[in-house]
Amino acid sequence: MTEQAQNYNLEELMAIIISREVRDFETIGVGAVSPIPAAGSILAEQLHASHAQIMILESNEKKYYSFPAGISELHFLAQRGDLDLFFLSGLQIDRKGNINLHVIGDYEAPRMRLPGAYGSAMLYYMAHRVILFRTEHTTRTFVEKVDFITAPGATPANVHREGGPTLVVTPKAILAWDRLSQEWILESVHPGSSLEDVKANTGFPLKVSASIKMTPFPTDQELFTLRTVVRDKLKSIYPEFAQKKIRSA
Repeated sequence: MTEQAQNYNLEELMAIIISREVRDFETIGVGAVSPIPAAGSILAEQLHASHAQIMILESNEKKYYSFPAGISELHFLAQRGDLDLFFLSGLQIDRKGNINLHVIGDYEAPRMRLPGAYGSAMLYYMAHRVILFRTEHTTRTFVEKVDFITAPGATPANVHREGGPTLVVTPKAILAWDRLSQEWILESVHPGSSLEDVKANTGFPLKVSASIKMTPFPTDQELFTLRTVVRDKLKSIYPEFAQKKIRSA
């Protein structure tokens, strides 16, 4: 392992982890204020998913923004069952996969009111796969039960759902969705973290996979591509993120 492969920041690591989950020939949607999955999707396109169709809602490049009639086209795409992968986050995520984008505290008298969902609930149902991401892994984010369910992780058997949650990517770990128990299971711990650290910063009892592993370090190729081609493309979409969070090669 080279020195470069061990020298990265957490945003770079999360983007690289996300890139490894993108599959060739998929149709991928990246929502607003999502520079990490945008970077990861473009990185995947450069390395192993050259046929993927990537749609980044805040992009100025026509290649990554093919919605002449507006964002509703992405919603229609999902409703037709044609959206393979989407990325979501939440200020709170609970053990049952529910996410909260609305309020912290009581809904009628909240301590904090958030921007809301704008289609996230539908996309959580209709995208074939949803990868959640959060740049903070603490008991404040990962809670036993969210204060408000913006979008549920589990669905009754009589309700149609194209897909749903598959993973959560955080600065500490990867949590995978267990469809049988309908809750998260710890799949991988990132370098620099530990099983004890992840458990201590998760606000519910966390199941651990029998095949738990250490997240592989970024490769030289992944880091070089992220810091050159991907960084250049991101400058027109998320200039501040590209400048401050993605290092130059």
